[in-house]
Parts: sequence; C-alpha cells; structure tokens
Amino acid sequence: MRAVDIITKKRDHQELTKEEINFFVEGFTDGSIPDYQASAWAMAVLLNGMTDRETTDLTLAMAASGERLDLSSAVEIAIDKHSTGGVGDKTTLVVGPVVAACGLPVGKMSGRGLGFSGGTLDKMESIPGYRTDLSEEEFLSQLKTYKIVLTGQSHDLAPADGKMYALRDVTGTVPSMPLIASSVMSKKIAAGAHAIVLDVKLGEGAFMTNLDDARQLAEIMVAIGKLSGRRVVGLLSDMNQPLGKAVGNALETLEAIETLQGGGPEDFREHCLVVASHMLVLGNRAASLEEGRLMAEKALADGSGLEYFRTLVREQGGDVSYVDQPEKLPRASLIETVNAPRSGWLKAVKAKEVGETSVELGAGRAKKGDAIDFAVGMMVHHKVGDRVEAGEPLFTVHANDADRMAHAIERLQTAVEWSDTTCEPLPLFYGVVD
Repeated sequence: MRAVDIITKKRDHQELTKEEINFFVEGFTDGSIPDYQASAWAMAVLLNGMTDRETTDLTLAMAASGERLDLSSAVEIAIDKHSTGGVGDKTTLVVGPVVAACGLPVGKMSGRGLGFSGGTLDKMESIPGYRTDLSEEEFLSQLKTYKIVLTGQSHDLAPADGKMYALRDVTGTVPSMPLIASSVMSKKIAAGAHAIVLDVKLGEGAFMTNLDDARQLAEIMVAIGKLSGRRVVGLLSDMNQPLGKAVGNALETLEAIETLQGGGPEDFREHCLVVASHMLVLGNRAASLEEGRLMAEKALADGSGLEYFRTLVREQGGDVSYVDQPEKLPRASLIETVNAPRSGWLKAVKAKEVGETSVELGAGRAKKGDAIDFAVGMMVHHKVGDRVEAGEPLFTVHANDADRMAHAIERLQTAVEWSDTTCEPLPLFYGVVD
C-alpha cells in the first residue's frame, strides 16, 4: 500500500477503505508518511469530502493512535459534553456538577482558550491550586469515587489528531467538515465517554457562522457516534451574542458559582438546564427531557450542584474557600463602565468583537503559550432585543492596564448595533440533531 495511491484515490472522488485510512493515519503518526503527502491528502478531503463511514473510520484510527481510557472500569456509564467554542461559554462549570448531582458520572477532558473563544481549563485555573494535569489513574479513581472529573487532555490521547490539526492550520484545510468532526470525536472516543452531548455553536462568534454548516457538522458527529457505538446528540445553539453576562476567566467562574447558587443570568441558566436535560436523558438517568429538567432544576435549587462543584475543586487541589467566598477570585485593578450613547433597541451585541476585545485585555491567547490574566474581561449588561436608555450601562470593563482599558472601551462602542424599532430576541437554540 502506498500513500500516493490513497491520495490519488481521494483526489478522484473515490471512497477509501478502512485499511487505507488506517495505513495513512498510522504512517502519518509515525512519520513514515511525510507532511507534504498528508497536506495533499487533507486538501483532497477538503475538496471532495468523505462518507460517514470513511469519517468514522478516520475518527477511530486517530483515536487508536495513542492511549485510550476505559471508563467502564470506574463507572457503568460516563457522559461528556463538548462545545465547539464560544464567548462567555462557561456551561461546563455548571452542567458538570449538576448532572453529577443527579447521579450521572461526568468524566471530561477540556481544552484551553485559543483565539477569542474562552477555555474551560483557564476558567477553572482562576481558582488557586486547581490541577488540570491528572494522570489516568487519578482520573479513573476520582470518577469512580466522586462521579466528576474535569481535567486537561493527555498528550497521549489521539496524537494523530494533534499532529493533523497543526498541519491543517498551516495548509488551509481547517474548514473541512470530516476533518473537524473526526478531530472532535477522536478525542472524545479516546477519552472513554460512553455518551456525548455536543453543543454546536453557530453565528458570528462561532466557527460555524450559519445554521446549515452547523447542522451538517452536528449530523456528521452524531453519525460517527452511532457508527462507533456511542450515544451522541447535537444541540445547535446561538453564538451571535455572548452567553450570559461575564466574559473573562475569573468573571465567568464567579458567574458559574452564582448560577450554581440558584442565581445567574437568565439566558445562561436556561442554556445550562437544556444541556443538562439532554445529558441526563442520554445517560439513562431521565426518561424524558421534562424529567431531566426537573432533576437539574432541583440540583440548582437544593445546592447539590454547588456541593459537587466544591468537591470537584477540592479533589483536584483547588482552594475551596474561593468557591465559598467567590469575591476572593482575581479582581482587576481598573474597572470602568461603558454607557449607552443613545436610547433604542439593541439589534446586535457582536460576540466576536466582545471576545476579541477580551483577548486584547489579556483574558485569552493570541497564540499557544501566551500568559492569561485571570482577572480581566467584561460584563455585558444587555441582550439583543433589549430596550436601553441613553446613559444606561452597556459594558463594565475589567482591566489591569490603562492603555488596554482605553482601547477596549473604544472597541466596544462598535460591538453593538442599534434600532429605533423593537427587535426580536435571539433564540438560545436552533434545533437538535439526534
């Protein structure tokens, strides 16, 4: 078998066999197939696509390129959720503890922020001492004992995906649907999840900007799940405006704690309840979404979700006093309010502009390895469809540098669009793929 023949076959719109895909992934991972051939193959996939069966075989080959966790040694069923990335998306910090409090184990490996999308691990690390580098043994032990784990991905899981993504990033092949889907699902399968809820974001603040592309991506990932023996559901959710009010690591952690205490912004709370309901149904803890929602609402109301968050922080080395007294979380030295320059209805609150502004403040990374300032970010006080009077707060900016503060305030003036007539609020969800 030769790499060039596999490249040519895909170039000519032909379907690759499982053996050909395994050969190519193994050769690329061990270096016997060079980058230039892998680049040609990735471009052929981008241009000509893959069938669901090909994409599943690619996903399983990448998952098999390194270590694979077997969570069945710790729990009967473990559920995971994955978001395709968004601004203000701190959902995992709430739904993980809530679902665990309802009796369904949650074993999750998360990522860091890159670009204008915030990373779950960065938010958790705003709590001093919190460890994101658990070993496989620690992961399984904690999942078995406490039913909840939230840590970083091991470098030994799906190494083919990491190598392929780095190549795609510099060869113009990132937008390939099969390659995106297999990248996400290979890591989830390697991490051992039995059931997965996918939160597929769409809008100007998401990688998928329109509903058709988001639905296509969700359908491919759900098909991979079905063909690989996992239970998967895809939720199509809005990312045209930030989720919740807080954008920035400590600010979002504080908002998650407030939500676990029974408060939090209405849109964020509702988003969490919908995601948690789907997780509970998929994990066989609830017979219907209605029952799942009641269970999740109870975990928020009775404090059991918050208690599981405290357990998560404690067991991974974090200082629980920051959960009990969240005012101790990192706080910026400069805080200024951006007021509405006019009265009217909000037509847009641009998620991408808000996210990129938070990165410039220091809340995110322009490239891997950049340091994070946990304290900086902003509060977004209004949503699309709100009536706002001149002089009312639009944003509250948290900064540790005067120049960055001034630029953020200037930039946020362009993050909203106004209307003189009423505007419809944006939906939280556009549909479900299962």
